[in-house]
Amino acid sequence: MTSGHLEIEAKYDVPEGFELPALDGLAGVPEVGEPVQHDLEAVYHDTSDLRLLRARVTLRRRTGGPDAGWHLKLPAGAARRELHAPLGRAVKKPPRALAAPVTGILRGAPTSPVATLRTRRVVSRLRDGDGQVLAEVADDHVTATVPAVVPGEPIEVHTWREIEVELGTGDEELMAAVAERLLAAGARPASSASKVGRVLAGRLATTGRPQPERRKKGPRAGELVTAALADQVGLLQAADVALRTDQPDAVHQLRVAARRLRSTMAALRTVLDRQATDPLRAELSWLGGELSRARDDEVALAHLRELVSQQPVELVLGPVEARLREMQAAGEQAGLDRARATLSDRRYLRLLDALHGLVADPPLTERADERVEPVLRDAVGRSVRRLRRRLKEAERAPEDDEPLHRVRKAAKGVRYVTEIARPELGGAKDIVRVAKRIQKVLGVLQDTVVTRELCLRAGAAAVEDGENAFTYGLLHALEQARADRARQEFWSGEPGLRRALKRAAR
Repeated sequence: MTSGHLEIEAKYDVPEGFELPALDGLAGVPEVGEPVQHDLEAVYHDTSDLRLLRARVTLRRRTGGPDAGWHLKLPAGAARRELHAPLGRAVKKPPRALAAPVTGILRGAPTSPVATLRTRRVVSRLRDGDGQVLAEVADDHVTATVPAVVPGEPIEVHTWREIEVELGTGDEELMAAVAERLLAAGARPASSASKVGRVLAGRLATTGRPQPERRKKGPRAGELVTAALADQVGLLQAADVALRTDQPDAVHQLRVAARRLRSTMAALRTVLDRQATDPLRAELSWLGGELSRARDDEVALAHLRELVSQQPVELVLGPVEARLREMQAAGEQAGLDRARATLSDRRYLRLLDALHGLVADPPLTERADERVEPVLRDAVGRSVRRLRRRLKEAERAPEDDEPLHRVRKAAKGVRYVTEIARPELGGAKDIVRVAKRIQKVLGVLQDTVVTRELCLRAGAAAVEDGENAFTYGLLHALEQARADRARQEFWSGEPGLRRALKRAAR
């Protein structure tokens, strides 16, 4: 069994002789509990190359204190999600329930202890009038030992003192008030976000992404491309963890991350060897395909349910809303099941390995040593020219939705590569704005392709069950009208979009 909560905390470095200031008298805090001491021991587990820590994830086995057990901490914006599992009998290997969420980060690599932290913790709890814990202020004296990586080397030992403030049912104003008192007493914001990150900072620096050289004329193209790929692989990895821990919108985020990676590899192919990246683009296309249908149906059915709620009662014949709700629930579950199965597929894990290998040892071409600006300008220019070609193709068959779908995909490609280039190129912001406008209008058109198909399916199922299918026909007609409006809006604004693209790309 596992449990979890959202952890919001702040850490402060303090000298050994630091005196914790009085915490009474804070607004909204009628009670400060007597300090309670705990003796804690936490053994942190990671791979030999610290894959978890580099992904801002910590995995530990803690004994002592009220929360003894296995803990997995995952990034969640400014906070962290913490999952717990009982101590059990396992000492060397984490329980499966906590290893499973980070399968995509570990990718088959074994974990082992990388540091042991022993902490004498004195906790003061700030409570409200009902006795609820608003926040905890922990005064920690820490001794950390790090085993030798190479046999024969000495064990590292680190000692320090820090103050940790963890929010309970309180709010940010309380955190700020506690911080004000600590800083006034001589505390300073911690140099590291985690205790284990502090003791392993040296190893993290040697195993992390190499930093580009500082040059007067800025980084080279290869350095920027490698950094962009690393960021996007990180987003894919974060979406992977989110999906494995049942976070909302995770399937969509994973799909977007895969699409961005594909687009980046295509747009920057003059910097990256295509023999290495084309197979990866094909695999990312496979991944996107596995995730796409469920997401499209989910959005479409939510729209159709909203549309039904707007119709006069006399036009809604039969259990239409109930059928759409059942279709949506079944589709969401089927989509999640398929997405989870995809993440367990060896093909997907091999793709993750290959993407991390690409970032670690990028297959750069001769253009990688050139300055960033001309390379990015060429990449943006190619993507814009491709979009213009797609527009010309669509003009030959203005009533055909398939060419317009290709226009939308090309606009996405323009947007993705230009967003990478924005810090380096003037005018990039305008190109992104035009691409977003195309995506928005043609996105509506593409949505109606899915909704109309769902109307046909739902209507056929209703007829089979002896229900009146009138309302599904009505919905289909309304969606057809929405498609016509989107198509008309696009073509009426297309000359302006074309001019805007031409101006922005100069």
